Amino acid sequence: MNTNTSTSAHPSAASGERSSLVRLYLSRGILAVVWAVAFAGARDALDGAAITLLVVYPLIDAVSSLIDYRALPEGSERRVTLFNGVLSTLAAIGVGLAGASGVEAVLHVFGAWAVISGAAQVLVGLRRRGPELGKQWPMLIAGGLSLLVGVFYNVQALGDDPSLSALVTYAAGGGVFFIAQAALLAWRTRQVRTQTA
Repeated sequence: MNTNTSTSAHPSAASGERSSLVRLYLSRGILAVVWAVAFAGARDALDGAAITLLVVYPLIDAVSSLIDYRALPEGSERRVTLFNGVLSTLAAIGVGLAGASGVEAVLHVFGAWAVISGAAQVLVGLRRRGPELGKQWPMLIAGGLSLLVGVFYNVQALGDDPSLSALVTYAAGGGVFFIAQAALLAWRTRQVRTQTA
């Protein structure tokens, strides 16, 4: 389901959108992997460094959503992207406040954000499916997994030994999916250029 008919009507616009998304997805993916590596060394103690990193992660998503939002035409996809950006900003604030209350509170906030932002990512992925922007499987899978993992975090927070270790895998996995989507879009761009050459 692809509601963005303007890109299919104007091949150059579609190519520009693909190139913009390649850069955005690649940057977002690399930042997520770098964050995972940094947090792996700071996750054992919920100190200032760990809380700062926890705040930074949803802010990366918020900035990415803002960049994406500014490039989109009016429509439901743009509204969902704006919603995700606002949600990620609120998540950053919430995680920062929750850090003072302990690991359980952080997992609850992070988990709630992962559920809602994952659902939003699935919606955007469904909107972008089509001949111009591909099938969006990496984004759809990543969004679905985010939703499921968010539920797991909230369950884990209620257990006897809650831990932030799983956030490393979450961020690294998400980063890999963003990089994979960037690679698929770059391949699609080269394929279209070859066909029109």
